[in-house]
Amino acid sequence: MPVERTRILLDTIKRLLRRGATVHLHKIVNKTHAADLAVVFQFLTLSEQEALFDLTDNIEQKAMLFSELEQETLLNLIEDMQAEKIAEILEQMPTDDVADLLGQLSDDRAKALLDLMTKEDSEEVEELLSYDEETAGGIMLPDFIALKEETTAKEAIEALQKEYVDVEMPFYLYVVDDHDYLVGIISLRQLVVVRPETKLKSIMATDVVSVRTDMDQEEVARIVARYNILAVPVVDENNKLVGIVTVDDVIDIIREEATEDILKMAGAGEGLIETQSLLKSTRIRLPWLLASWVGGVIAFLVISHFESSLNKFIYLAAFIPIIMGMGGNIGTQTSTIVVRGLATGQLDLKLIWQVVLKELAIGFLLGLVYGLLLGVFAHLRYDLWLLGVTVGLAVMSSMTIAATVGSLVPMVFARINIDPAVATGPFVTTSIDILSVFLYFQIATMLLNL
Repeated sequence: MPVERTRILLDTIKRLLRRGATVHLHKIVNKTHAADLAVVFQFLTLSEQEALFDLTDNIEQKAMLFSELEQETLLNLIEDMQAEKIAEILEQMPTDDVADLLGQLSDDRAKALLDLMTKEDSEEVEELLSYDEETAGGIMLPDFIALKEETTAKEAIEALQKEYVDVEMPFYLYVVDDHDYLVGIISLRQLVVVRPETKLKSIMATDVVSVRTDMDQEEVARIVARYNILAVPVVDENNKLVGIVTVDDVIDIIREEATEDILKMAGAGEGLIETQSLLKSTRIRLPWLLASWVGGVIAFLVISHFESSLNKFIYLAAFIPIIMGMGGNIGTQTSTIVVRGLATGQLDLKLIWQVVLKELAIGFLLGLVYGLLLGVFAHLRYDLWLLGVTVGLAVMSSMTIAATVGSLVPMVFARINIDPAVATGPFVTTSIDILSVFLYFQIATMLLNL
């Protein structure tokens, strides 16, 4: 349903843009949610995007649209926009989103925009920019509710009504001591059901799940998902509360990291196809396809080495695609499962040999089943039982080794601090193709020459 609604919205806006129906466009733009407009913007030209943006009346609506737009789309949109106009919008955006945007601009332009913002907002953004953008400190929101231990429930509610009206995540109230060190947490529900004179220190939970400012954003996302919380507090090395990471940012992190890993495994870089130019997409994919090309040349040399066997038993060539294909498929399946397990924290590097042996056993059993089926087929087709044994053993060997390589390679890369998502795909597929061909002809040469 949302996809259909977006398609209808896009078709309507494009039709009205062609007609120059400004009045109707104005009504649609100002009634449409920013998240829906952000999707529509991806399919419009820059001039069309600028026309729609100028029709947006509310500064808060523009700020929401800035927060929802894809990074490259937003950068193109503001490239020729007046700095004063951008700064006015940035002041209405969540501080973490502002920091993300300014981090993508040149130092001079980022500084110019910070100078135009109010002192309080600019100081918060500069603090966020001091952290690595892929850590808890880089994605945290510096606006949160924090009160002292001696505060009563009545005083806390009054503070919420007066001082914390604009806080993005009001569902948790954090309790700090006199040095602003995090000591407890209270949910909004707890606060409103106790007696007004109750002090926060008597109702707070002291077993607080928190993250450090230097923790990687993927680990932060895992923690939020594990404990099913709406926000996680961020503390510095002294346990001083400095910000929170909210669940909406965690959802974005999970989506971005998953997309990034999938594209890396496919050797397609880190950006989606609609955000890359023709030359950039070609340049990114070129080195990964080179690995496959080199693997193909090596496989050719292996086949050439066994040319005499192939000439003698020409029917061996018919089974090369299926043997390579079965090995490649199970290798890809296994490596994908392992890389995903490592990314989500479900696989422990300490259990490397346990994982490898399990996948080896799975590969052997699958290879036994499909090797038997292909062996019977080869025997019935050519009436040669030795050929059936040959292709059967080749499939079993190929799938067993492929499952082993597919599980071992990403775990070894992770152990030596190389991103398994980047290196696993090309290495696994290329090595499996070479090994499959070599084992097939080695077995064929041994058995069929008997």
